[in-house]
Amino acid sequence: MIRLTPAPNAAIATIWADLLTEAGFDAFVQRLHLSSVAGELPPSECMPEVWLRDPGQLSAARTLLAQLQALPQRRWTCPNCGEVVEGGFEQCWNCQTWMPR
Repeated sequence: MIRLTPAPNAAIATIWADLLTEAGFDAFVQRLHLSSVAGELPPSECMPEVWLRDPGQLSAARTLLAQLQALPQRRWTCPNCGEVVEGGFEQCWNCQTWMPR
């Protein structure tokens, strides 16, 4: 087993591990519940971590994780009200018009 990366929080660690698993890596999360003892232990020791069971997958997993972290955010302008909608939203927050295909 080898540590791939620490994660800023449990949600991100779980998402990263799930995406790596879907891509064929044997990934899992360690330190998932240590945030409750932060303060008693150094905070850096309580961050969740993504690990791989096969050390031979380290380079490919790092590459995939870097690609996942660099995905561009979509930005579109609502054709109905002209509002700029950012991120992964597919519906305008202002008028509820769906993003054009």
